[in-house]
Amino acid sequence: MSTNPLSRSRKRLLTAAASVALAGAIGLGAITSGTAPVYAEAVRVEAPQATGFADVVAQVSPAVVSVQVKASIAPASDRGDSPFSDQQGFDNLPDNHPLKRFFRQFGEDGNRDQNRGPRYNRRDGNQKPRPVAQGSGFFISEDGYLVTNNHVVADGSAYTVVTGDGKEYDAKLIGTDPRTDLAVLKVDTDTKFTYVGFADDAKVRVGDWVVAVGNPFGLGGTVTAGIVSARGRDIGAGPYDDFLQIDAAVNRGNSGGPAFNLNGEVVGINTAIFSPSGGNVGIAFAIPASTAKQVVQDLMKSGSVQRGWLGVEIQPVTTDIAESLGLKSEKGALVASAQDTGPAKKAGIAAGDIITQVNGQDVASPKELSRLIAGITPGKSVDITVWRNGKAETIKVGLGEIPGADKQASAAQPASPSEPSSLADLGLTVTQSEDGKGLVVTDVDPSSDAADRGVQAGDVITTVNAVEVKSAADVTKALDQAEKAGRKAVLFQISRDDANRFVALPLNQG
Repeated sequence: MSTNPLSRSRKRLLTAAASVALAGAIGLGAITSGTAPVYAEAVRVEAPQATGFADVVAQVSPAVVSVQVKASIAPASDRGDSPFSDQQGFDNLPDNHPLKRFFRQFGEDGNRDQNRGPRYNRRDGNQKPRPVAQGSGFFISEDGYLVTNNHVVADGSAYTVVTGDGKEYDAKLIGTDPRTDLAVLKVDTDTKFTYVGFADDAKVRVGDWVVAVGNPFGLGGTVTAGIVSARGRDIGAGPYDDFLQIDAAVNRGNSGGPAFNLNGEVVGINTAIFSPSGGNVGIAFAIPASTAKQVVQDLMKSGSVQRGWLGVEIQPVTTDIAESLGLKSEKGALVASAQDTGPAKKAGIAAGDIITQVNGQDVASPKELSRLIAGITPGKSVDITVWRNGKAETIKVGLGEIPGADKQASAAQPASPSEPSSLADLGLTVTQSEDGKGLVVTDVDPSSDAADRGVQAGDVITTVNAVEVKSAADVTKALDQAEKAGRKAVLFQISRDDANRFVALPLNQG
């Protein structure tokens, strides 16, 4: 059986071509076919130029500093606060005993808070400044004003600022604002400092790059990068929570340091982290630039922050509450009570009103109402729009100044007399209060909607749909009226421990 020579040659050519293709695919320089090598050029792909942070960091880093805080504390021999003192007989050992030296050193070095040094008891008399805290900060003017966190400088008596090139400067405290955790320091020197400005954080979007510069763990200037993970975070730190959440690595010592956008503007001030271990897990919170800018200006001007005060206790508007009052959405802030000495009560705002606007600006939540009012100078008049009796109404209020101590509206705590009445549809048993103002809840069906919404025995029902109730018949009447109006829920005002709140209970439609 003969073989076609042309066919064999064609097969060799095809085999060589396939080898060249394979070599290109895997980056080989040459493939040998028989005795003659077949060369192929390795494939190269040009990597795209990725955006870096070096230019931004080079511009802003000189403005970022380490803030070292000292406090007057007693000498070690007078403190008596070692975690091992008066235990296991260590105090009875000679002063030069190795075990006593070990435990003394361990107690001083091991008893630390986040961003703070050893905790010492204060004593009168022979005191000297010792390091108690270290954080970060940044200059906002060339003449030495700088911003950091209040919790970094708290309890300090002396402050030292260390720049990126290692120079140290004494600083004085200009003012603090614990409610937003901000503080302003001032370095008095002829040196002109590199400084940075605040960004318009209204333009910050989730997913934008941020660069955090600070001094974690006392290592010196350190840079990390990440993105904005969320806006408007409420972490329970204070009444004006509106944090940016970022995933840049923020650790101990970063507190008070800035988070920059790619234009080198400060979009937030790093102030807190969420971490089970105390280290970075990618969840950090920064005070927005808009909040910081306003507070810092007030601190530089007067050393304190003056905020408007409305004098109301407020709570969120839930879907059930909105339904019970005929609102189309659950936006606004429900007034649980108006304080007796507050501007709101004087102007006519009452419990059960829902504040929907301030000077024409919509109020989405209680937190937003707090921030809006706090941003207005005390003494100014504002137009407060409330939802009352199924319609909007505007009330002019002259704002006061936040008092030194929080005040609460007083409410008598009545006793429970006899002859309870049943409100079976609601799962409640009630009785008249001793002073005749409201109904005391004596029993709650654990399977009822009232129980699910936190109503407890001992609560006092004062109004139903803004109408005062003194008997079970008053409640039944209010329920009937709500049902005729096509409402699916009824709003109960409840007093507990001298505080008011509102609970919406669904009507029994069956």
